[in-house]
Amino acid sequence: MNQSVLHPAGPLAERILGLWDLMYWVCVAVFVLVVLALLAAVLRRRPKIEDEEDLPGPPESYRRLVTVIGAATAVTVVLLFVLLTASVATGRATASLPGDPLVLEVTGKQWWWQVEYEHSIPSEAITTANEIHIPVGRPVKIELLSTDVIHSFWVPALHGKRDLIPGRPNVTWIQADRPGVYRGQCAEFCGFQHAHMALLVIAEPPERFRSWAEAQRQSSVPPRTPLQARGKQLVERLPCANCHTIRGTQASGKLGPDLTHVASRRTLAAGTMPNTRGHLGGWILDPQSVKPGNLMPPTAMSSEEMHAVLAYLEILE
Repeated sequence: MNQSVLHPAGPLAERILGLWDLMYWVCVAVFVLVVLALLAAVLRRRPKIEDEEDLPGPPESYRRLVTVIGAATAVTVVLLFVLLTASVATGRATASLPGDPLVLEVTGKQWWWQVEYEHSIPSEAITTANEIHIPVGRPVKIELLSTDVIHSFWVPALHGKRDLIPGRPNVTWIQADRPGVYRGQCAEFCGFQHAHMALLVIAEPPERFRSWAEAQRQSSVPPRTPLQARGKQLVERLPCANCHTIRGTQASGKLGPDLTHVASRRTLAAGTMPNTRGHLGGWILDPQSVKPGNLMPPTAMSSEEMHAVLAYLEILE
């Protein structure tokens, strides 16, 4: 899973890496020159006392010193101007959004990401959590919001950081040029579980993305067995329904992530753990032991009830 600025997967990250490479090699060259100058000064042969009468007088030494300082100043100004020009050019290139982008909205919350794909027909909109699916080769415009504190959206392999400030909508865009799973992270300290606020960007060929989007637009899968039907009843009756939405059921809460297709996601709790039966059961029973401070309360239930709830949630793909 790629989360590195040194392994770009799109044009924006490529431009940022190019700027980083330029600054890196300029700094390396400056460091080498400074070290060589220091070595030359340290290793330079000191004149003997009897040779002092052969040394150049003060005026010549002064002129030489002025020449060296002037040359160093000129080189410094040129290098700073080159870095400034490269930085401005990179900023402009990464800020300009190409035409015909896929538009989606990402809302940062403590401590997870709500992802909504806009559509002119409200029933065709998609709501998911902690995963962003995008088609390869197409720019994606991301409208950024925050409902609580300052967060920062950062997927290093695709673009730089962009802050989410409450009450101040922001915009960024990404593009992946090859299929893959690219890890992102909140890059602004936002509370106790800041380190456990990750997200995945899954870049897929356009046809696979369309298939995923079509599946996500569907309502929840109806139960197929008595155990799954029992699990559905429990989910609708338990506090889960007050915080989570499962389309096609009585669960219509808005506080937590939409669970209509929770089984299709790769991780739970914003990348804290893999989405497996055991982890899902532990998360439902005692989320505070997994991610202390999050807003999800423990849920008391018997083992029979837990098996029924898990059987139902596992079919929500």
